[in-house]
Amino acid sequence: MISIVEFFRNLPRKKCTKCGNDIVEKADCYGNLCDNCDHPAL
Repeated sequence: MISIVEFFRNLPRKKCTKCGNDIVEKADCYGNLCDNCDHPAL
């Protein structure tokens, strides 16, 4: 059995649902858009 830390390290990176780029996750990030697609000016 693997440790819980190893489990979370092996999870795939989250992808933006709009452009498909990797999302740089933050501590409280539950969104599905990257910073560029979620910019308020767009």
